[in-house]
Amino acid sequence: MSDKVLLVTFGDMPDGEPAHEVLDAAFAARGVDAPWVVWDDPAVDWNDGLVVVRSTWDYDFRLEEFLAWSRSVPRLLNGAAVFAWNTDKSYLTQLVEAGLPVVPTTVATAATVADAVAAYDRAVVKPTVGAGGRGVQIVEPGSRPELEGLEPWIVQPLLGSVHTEGETSVFVFGGQAISQYLKRPAPGSILVHEHLGGTSHGVPLDAEATDLAIRAVEGASDLLERHLPYARVDMMRLDDERLVVSELELVEPGLYLDVNADNAAPFVDMVLTHL
Repeated sequence: MSDKVLLVTFGDMPDGEPAHEVLDAAFAARGVDAPWVVWDDPAVDWNDGLVVVRSTWDYDFRLEEFLAWSRSVPRLLNGAAVFAWNTDKSYLTQLVEAGLPVVPTTVATAATVADAVAAYDRAVVKPTVGAGGRGVQIVEPGSRPELEGLEPWIVQPLLGSVHTEGETSVFVFGGQAISQYLKRPAPGSILVHEHLGGTSHGVPLDAEATDLAIRAVEGASDLLERHLPYARVDMMRLDDERLVVSELELVEPGLYLDVNADNAAPFVDMVLTHL
Protein backbone atom coordinates (compact mmCIF):
# COMPACT_ATOMS: atom_id res chain seq x y z
CA MET A 1 0.00 0.00 0.00
CA SER A 2 1.37 3.37 -1.00
CA ASP A 3 2.16 5.99 1.63
CA LYS A 4 1.62 8.74 -0.92
CA VAL A 5 -1.17 11.30 -0.53
CA LEU A 6 -2.77 13.05 -3.51
CA LEU A 7 -4.08 16.48 -2.49
CA VAL A 8 -6.83 17.41 -4.92
CA THR A 9 -7.57 20.88 -6.23
CA PHE A 10 -9.04 22.41 -9.41
CA GLY A 11 -7.62 23.93 -12.56
CA ASP A 12 -7.82 27.57 -11.51
CA MET A 13 -5.80 26.83 -8.37
CA PRO A 14 -3.34 24.11 -9.41
CA ASP A 15 -0.88 24.76 -6.58
CA GLY A 16 -3.53 24.21 -3.90
CA GLU A 17 -5.65 26.18 -1.46
CA PRO A 18 -4.52 29.49 0.09
CA ALA A 19 -1.38 29.08 2.23
CA HIS A 20 -0.97 25.53 0.92
CA GLU A 21 2.74 25.82 1.69
CA VAL A 22 1.93 25.25 5.35
CA LEU A 23 0.21 21.98 4.54
CA ASP A 24 3.00 20.99 2.17
CA ALA A 25 5.58 21.54 4.92
CA ALA A 26 3.57 19.51 7.44
CA PHE A 27 3.44 16.50 5.10
CA ALA A 28 7.13 16.88 4.26
CA ALA A 29 8.05 17.01 7.95
CA ARG A 30 6.44 13.59 8.34
CA GLY A 31 8.24 12.20 5.30
CA VAL A 32 5.09 11.88 3.20
CA ASP A 33 4.98 12.67 -0.51
CA ALA A 34 1.83 14.79 -0.98
CA PRO A 35 1.66 16.47 -4.40
CA TRP A 36 -1.25 18.67 -5.48
CA VAL A 37 -3.18 17.32 -8.46
CA VAL A 38 -6.20 18.61 -10.40
CA TRP A 39 -9.28 16.43 -10.13
CA ASP A 40 -10.08 16.39 -13.86
CA ASP A 41 -6.51 15.91 -15.07
CA PRO A 42 -6.53 12.71 -17.17
CA ALA A 43 -2.81 12.23 -16.59
CA VAL A 44 -3.21 11.57 -12.85
CA ASP A 45 -3.00 7.95 -11.65
CA TRP A 46 -5.63 7.80 -8.91
CA ASN A 47 -4.28 4.42 -7.78
CA ASP A 48 -1.08 6.15 -6.71
CA GLY A 49 -2.08 6.89 -3.12
CA LEU A 50 -4.73 8.08 -0.71
CA VAL A 51 -6.83 10.80 -2.38
CA VAL A 52 -7.68 13.79 -0.18
CA VAL A 53 -9.95 16.43 -1.68
CA ARG A 54 -8.99 19.94 -0.67
CA SER A 55 -9.91 22.79 -3.03
CA THR A 56 -12.12 21.43 -5.82
CA TRP A 57 -14.03 24.69 -5.87
CA ASP A 58 -15.58 24.28 -9.29
CA TYR A 59 -17.57 21.15 -8.42
CA ASP A 60 -20.91 22.96 -8.36
CA PHE A 61 -20.55 23.87 -12.04
CA ARG A 62 -19.84 20.26 -12.99
CA LEU A 63 -21.49 18.21 -10.27
CA GLU A 64 -22.31 15.04 -12.17
CA GLU A 65 -18.81 14.92 -13.63
CA PHE A 66 -17.27 15.54 -10.22
CA LEU A 67 -19.34 12.84 -8.53
CA ALA A 68 -18.55 10.37 -11.32
CA TRP A 69 -14.86 11.11 -10.78
CA SER A 70 -15.22 10.56 -7.03
CA ARG A 71 -16.82 7.17 -7.61
CA SER A 72 -13.86 6.17 -9.78
CA VAL A 73 -11.25 6.87 -7.09
CA PRO A 74 -10.12 3.70 -5.29
CA ARG A 75 -9.09 5.35 -1.99
CA LEU A 76 -10.91 8.60 -1.28
CA LEU A 77 -11.03 10.18 2.18
CA ASN A 78 -14.63 10.69 3.39
CA GLY A 79 -15.74 8.91 0.20
CA ALA A 80 -17.94 9.26 -2.89
CA ALA A 81 -21.21 8.44 -1.11
CA VAL A 82 -20.53 11.22 1.39
CA PHE A 83 -19.75 13.63 -1.43
CA ALA A 84 -23.01 12.84 -3.22
CA TRP A 85 -24.98 13.45 -0.03
CA ASN A 86 -23.14 16.58 1.07
CA THR A 87 -23.09 18.44 -2.25
CA ASP A 88 -26.90 18.73 -2.13
CA LYS A 89 -27.87 21.16 0.62
CA SER A 90 -31.15 19.36 1.21
CA TYR A 91 -29.07 17.23 3.59
CA LEU A 92 -29.92 19.95 6.13
CA THR A 93 -33.49 18.63 6.33
CA GLN A 94 -32.14 15.17 7.12
CA LEU A 95 -30.06 16.59 9.96
CA VAL A 96 -33.27 18.08 11.37
CA GLU A 97 -34.95 14.68 11.17
CA ALA A 98 -31.94 13.26 13.03
CA GLY A 99 -32.66 15.64 15.90
CA LEU A 100 -29.99 18.28 15.28
CA PRO A 101 -30.65 22.02 15.59
CA VAL A 102 -30.42 23.49 12.09
CA VAL A 103 -31.29 26.83 10.45
CA PRO A 104 -34.95 26.37 9.41
CA THR A 105 -34.74 24.96 5.90
CA THR A 106 -37.33 24.29 3.20
CA VAL A 107 -36.58 22.58 -0.09
CA ALA A 108 -38.76 24.36 -2.64
CA THR A 109 -39.70 23.84 -6.26
CA ALA A 110 -40.76 26.56 -8.69
CA ALA A 111 -44.34 25.92 -7.63
CA THR A 112 -43.69 26.18 -3.90
CA VAL A 113 -40.86 28.71 -3.53
CA ALA A 114 -43.22 31.71 -3.23
CA ASP A 115 -45.04 30.13 -0.28
CA ALA A 116 -41.75 29.17 1.35
CA VAL A 117 -40.40 32.72 1.04
CA ALA A 118 -43.65 34.23 2.37
CA ALA A 119 -43.18 32.38 5.66
CA TYR A 120 -40.37 34.79 6.64
CA ASP A 121 -39.98 38.55 6.94
CA ARG A 122 -36.80 38.28 4.89
CA ALA A 123 -35.71 35.05 3.24
CA VAL A 124 -32.49 33.65 1.88
CA VAL A 125 -32.87 31.60 -1.30
CA LYS A 126 -30.00 29.55 -2.66
CA PRO A 127 -29.52 26.64 -5.06
CA THR A 128 -29.36 23.21 -3.48
CA VAL A 129 -25.99 22.79 -5.19
CA GLY A 130 -23.65 25.72 -4.80
CA ALA A 131 -20.28 26.79 -3.43
CA GLY A 132 -18.50 30.02 -2.63
CA GLY A 133 -21.72 31.93 -2.02
CA ARG A 134 -22.77 31.58 -5.65
CA GLY A 135 -26.48 31.98 -6.32
CA VAL A 136 -27.40 33.21 -2.83
CA GLN A 137 -30.04 35.93 -2.80
CA ILE A 138 -32.03 37.84 -0.20
CA VAL A 139 -35.74 38.09 -0.87
CA GLU A 140 -37.52 41.06 0.71
CA PRO A 141 -41.25 41.06 1.58
CA GLY A 142 -43.34 41.42 -1.55
CA SER A 143 -40.53 40.49 -3.94
CA ARG A 144 -39.75 37.25 -5.71
CA PRO A 145 -36.46 35.41 -6.14
CA GLU A 146 -34.81 35.11 -9.54
CA LEU A 147 -35.17 31.41 -10.22
CA GLU A 148 -33.27 31.21 -13.53
CA GLY A 149 -35.18 28.11 -14.61
CA LEU A 150 -33.44 25.84 -12.10
CA GLU A 151 -34.80 23.89 -9.18
CA PRO A 152 -35.02 22.95 -6.43
CA TRP A 153 -33.92 25.70 -4.04
CA ILE A 154 -33.22 26.03 -0.37
CA VAL A 155 -35.31 28.67 1.42
CA GLN A 156 -34.28 29.86 4.89
CA PRO A 157 -35.01 32.85 7.11
CA LEU A 158 -32.41 35.59 7.09
CA LEU A 159 -30.95 35.44 10.60
CA GLY A 160 -30.11 38.86 12.02
CA SER A 161 -27.22 37.34 13.95
CA VAL A 162 -25.19 37.22 10.73
CA HIS A 163 -24.77 40.98 11.14
CA THR A 164 -24.37 41.11 14.93
CA GLU A 165 -22.33 37.97 15.59
CA GLY A 166 -21.44 36.46 12.23
CA GLU A 167 -20.98 32.78 11.52
CA THR A 168 -19.01 30.33 13.67
CA SER A 169 -17.01 27.45 12.19
CA VAL A 170 -15.44 24.49 13.99
CA PHE A 171 -13.11 21.97 12.37
CA VAL A 172 -13.54 18.37 13.46
CA PHE A 173 -10.76 15.93 12.55
CA GLY A 174 -10.98 12.30 13.61
CA GLY A 175 -13.98 13.09 15.79
CA GLN A 176 -12.13 15.80 17.75
CA ALA A 177 -12.83 19.53 17.65
CA ILE A 178 -9.59 21.19 16.54
CA SER A 179 -10.15 24.91 16.13
CA GLN A 180 -12.88 27.55 15.93
CA TYR A 181 -13.38 30.67 13.80
CA LEU A 182 -15.64 33.68 13.71
CA LYS A 183 -16.57 34.84 10.23
CA ARG A 184 -18.23 38.17 9.46
CA PRO A 185 -19.68 39.48 6.20
CA ALA A 186 -18.76 42.75 4.55
CA PRO A 187 -21.07 45.66 5.44
CA GLY A 188 -24.44 45.24 3.75
CA SER A 189 -23.84 41.59 2.90
CA ILE A 190 -24.72 38.26 4.48
CA LEU A 191 -21.88 36.35 2.78
CA VAL A 192 -18.85 35.68 4.96
CA HIS A 193 -16.57 34.44 2.18
CA GLU A 194 -13.27 36.29 2.08
CA HIS A 195 -13.31 36.65 -1.71
CA LEU A 196 -16.60 38.55 -1.27
CA GLY A 197 -15.26 40.88 1.41
CA GLY A 198 -15.87 38.76 4.50
CA THR A 199 -13.34 38.34 7.29
CA SER A 200 -12.32 35.35 9.39
CA HIS A 201 -10.31 35.08 12.57
CA GLY A 202 -9.57 32.35 15.06
CA VAL A 203 -11.23 32.30 18.47
CA PRO A 204 -10.85 29.84 21.37
CA LEU A 205 -12.94 26.70 21.23
CA ASP A 206 -16.03 27.13 23.38
CA ALA A 207 -18.24 24.45 24.86
CA GLU A 208 -21.44 25.34 22.98
CA ALA A 209 -19.88 25.38 19.52
CA THR A 210 -17.71 22.34 20.20
CA ASP A 211 -20.66 20.30 21.42
CA LEU A 212 -22.80 21.17 18.41
CA ALA A 213 -19.97 20.51 15.96
CA ILE A 214 -19.28 17.04 17.34
CA ARG A 215 -23.00 16.23 17.52
CA ALA A 216 -23.43 17.31 13.90
CA VAL A 217 -20.58 15.13 12.68
CA GLU A 218 -21.78 12.17 14.72
CA GLY A 219 -25.34 12.68 13.45
CA ALA A 220 -24.18 12.74 9.84
CA SER A 221 -21.99 9.71 10.47
CA ASP A 222 -25.02 7.81 11.77
CA LEU A 223 -27.13 8.87 8.78
CA LEU A 224 -24.44 7.82 6.32
CA GLU A 225 -23.38 4.76 8.31
CA ARG A 226 -19.71 5.57 7.97
CA HIS A 227 -16.88 7.28 9.82
CA LEU A 228 -16.20 10.88 8.75
CA PRO A 229 -12.47 11.68 9.08
CA TYR A 230 -12.82 15.42 8.50
CA ALA A 231 -15.52 18.07 8.63
CA ARG A 232 -16.10 21.74 9.10
CA VAL A 233 -19.31 22.67 10.88
CA ASP A 234 -20.68 26.16 10.23
CA MET A 235 -23.16 27.59 12.72
CA MET A 236 -25.26 30.69 13.31
CA ARG A 237 -27.24 31.93 16.27
CA LEU A 238 -31.00 31.57 15.96
CA ASP A 239 -32.91 34.58 17.31
CA ASP A 240 -29.82 35.54 19.33
CA GLU A 241 -30.21 32.43 21.45
CA ARG A 242 -28.92 28.96 20.57
CA LEU A 243 -26.44 28.00 17.89
CA VAL A 244 -27.79 26.00 14.96
CA VAL A 245 -26.04 24.30 12.05
CA SER A 246 -25.95 26.37 8.86
CA GLU A 247 -23.66 24.10 6.81
CA LEU A 248 -21.83 20.81 7.30
CA GLU A 249 -18.82 20.74 4.97
CA LEU A 250 -17.64 17.19 4.22
CA VAL A 251 -16.21 17.56 0.71
CA GLU A 252 -13.73 20.42 0.36
CA PRO A 253 -13.81 22.80 3.31
CA GLY A 254 -10.95 25.29 3.13
CA LEU A 255 -8.66 24.88 6.12
CA TYR A 256 -8.16 28.66 6.72
CA LEU A 257 -4.42 28.07 6.67
CA ASP A 258 -3.88 31.74 5.85
CA VAL A 259 -5.64 32.57 9.14
CA ASN A 260 -4.27 29.78 11.31
CA ALA A 261 -1.29 27.74 10.15
CA ASP A 262 -1.77 25.47 13.18
CA ASN A 263 -4.64 23.71 11.37
CA ALA A 264 -2.13 21.96 9.12
CA ALA A 265 -0.52 19.58 11.61
CA PRO A 266 -3.72 18.00 13.02
CA PHE A 267 -5.13 17.68 9.51
CA VAL A 268 -2.01 15.87 8.34
CA ASP A 269 -1.99 13.65 11.43
CA MET A 270 -5.61 12.70 10.72
CA VAL A 271 -4.81 11.88 7.10
CA LEU A 272 -1.86 9.70 8.10
CA THR A 273 -4.09 7.50 10.27
CA HIS A 274 -5.81 6.44 7.02
CA LEU A 275 -2.68 5.47 5.10
